[in-house]
Amino acid sequence: MQHWLGQDESHLVEVEGKHRLQAEVRDNFLRMRQAAQAAGIDLQMVSSFRSFAQQCAIWRRKWQGELPLYALDNTLIDSATLNDTQRLHAMLLWSALPGGSRHHWGTDIDVYDKARVEASGIEFQLISSEYEPPGPCSELSHWLAENAANFGFVRPYAKYVGGIGAEPWHLSYAPIATQIEQQFDPNALKRTILDANLPASSLIAEHFDELYRRYVRNQGATDA
Repeated sequence: MQHWLGQDESHLVEVEGKHRLQAEVRDNFLRMRQAAQAAGIDLQMVSSFRSFAQQCAIWRRKWQGELPLYALDNTLIDSATLNDTQRLHAMLLWSALPGGSRHHWGTDIDVYDKARVEASGIEFQLISSEYEPPGPCSELSHWLAENAANFGFVRPYAKYVGGIGAEPWHLSYAPIATQIEQQFDPNALKRTILDANLPASSLIAEHFDELYRRYVRNQGATDA
């Protein structure tokens, strides 16, 4: 099985018993966290590796309305007002297709400033406004913009380009992630999705080329 589809976990190591990453990614994250702590920032992971099965579970719950859908401005969407195609695009704005998530690779993480979030007393939602002033993770976001590259990390969803919504919390370890991107096989992804019998699988198959370009490769809409 191919690592990038999230169906093989043999390339991963545990990180403090709560997360899993590739060993090189773990080592560089821990170095980066130490540097952030020296700057007064409590850089911690919200999530790391996510398997294909886990992504399928998220997908099913969102399709069934058990998890909320958000618009680009972080406002809640009433899913009952959407047709199936609209629901599909609303989900993909913030949730990857199973098999198409960077979290399958062991190179990508979501991060936050744990201490400032806890001190703020807010219910943390992992939305972009929390990473902008006066949000509790705004200082972290600024620090990452200036320092993450020193440890090999980039923000692949730094801004919205018509595909995935802006995710200032999402970091990718570029030295390995760039190699994985070159292994992408859209036909293998399509087969894997169809074999999983996901909700809306026929709709995904019908629009697969557009969805792959726009949301898996994050090339977005040309007029976005």
